[in-house]
Amino acid sequence: MVAGGQPGIVSAKARDIGTKRCHADMGESVPMGPLLYLGSRVHGKSIGAGYSTDSLVEESVPVSTPENPEKVVIFGSGPAGLTAAIYAARADLEPLVYEGMQPGGQLTTTTDVENYPGFADGVTGPDLMDVFKSQAARFGTRFSMDTVEDIDLSSWPYHYRCSAEEGWAQSVIIATGASARYLGLENETRLRGYGVSACATCDAFFYRDKVVAVVGGGDSAAEEASFLTKFASHVYLLVRRDEMRASKIMQQRVFDNEKIEVLWSSGVIDVLGDNVVTGIRVGNNQSGEEKDLDVDGLFLAIGHTPNAGPFAKWLEHDETGYLRTKPDSTQTNIEGVFACGDVQDNVYRQAITAAGTGCMAALEAERWLEERSHAS
Repeated sequence: MVAGGQPGIVSAKARDIGTKRCHADMGESVPMGPLLYLGSRVHGKSIGAGYSTDSLVEESVPVSTPENPEKVVIFGSGPAGLTAAIYAARADLEPLVYEGMQPGGQLTTTTDVENYPGFADGVTGPDLMDVFKSQAARFGTRFSMDTVEDIDLSSWPYHYRCSAEEGWAQSVIIATGASARYLGLENETRLRGYGVSACATCDAFFYRDKVVAVVGGGDSAAEEASFLTKFASHVYLLVRRDEMRASKIMQQRVFDNEKIEVLWSSGVIDVLGDNVVTGIRVGNNQSGEEKDLDVDGLFLAIGHTPNAGPFAKWLEHDETGYLRTKPDSTQTNIEGVFACGDVQDNVYRQAITAAGTGCMAALEAERWLEERSHAS
């Protein structure tokens, strides 16, 4: 965060600097090297949710122009975006990453991650993303905490505009992810990562022999409730209507599972607990009855919203907004524009699959740029 400001907001002084880049002298104790931030952003060691801004020095750098566009611009800084940055940086493409409104992506809201390879004892989501970012920075990736607001993909190089700066790119990698839908309750937000989750595959292991609740009535909710029964002793499935929207086969799996108890016409009114979830308050939308249930975890399975934003008007996408890519590829319908991670994956939505497609996007961008240079 910029001193005295918010992420993505540029001070008047920073705007006056314009073409200056700031970075911190990291010292010999930090072998990964400095994190490079553009404009008003600063370079420093990544520390949890913040960044060290000690020993700032300014260095003049060229501004991206139509005549001198960036080779690769990556929008998004989750596993997909940062993996793309690692591969692009190692290919000497000097990637520029716009971290967006949630630097590090959804994993920064996750406490423990135990299914990412290479961490035998598990790792917290923020720590995992710090490692990703340090590795990308080691090879020269530059970072901006700005957020893309508009982009013109009608002509090359591609012109984009963020909240505080603009630029041009020879190739674009979209890794803006998808946001899980939540109920919008105050305590739900407060306890997110402390018993409130939107990913049973990620967190079910932590609820062995515990009681949990799932909210939703579609295939995702049915699948998550069924999966949770492998660990939890009892699963409440809260369906807001008097029937499920899930496919017949998924409904039957729910009805046949003795561990699942369906609460029809019901929804969560409040999430209970001081530091962790200890229960939920449930309301019946037909009778008006309210009751408290003792649960150790609450799982939301009411869908995701892909963060396609300004890209959707240019790129092919499905009816729910997920960007479409060519088979076995991250290439979109526009040359030089690639999509990876959860913004184009509505099936797996895992950190490791996102990282895999981030690798694909960087490799494809590298090949596309090389082919274009040879053609010219």
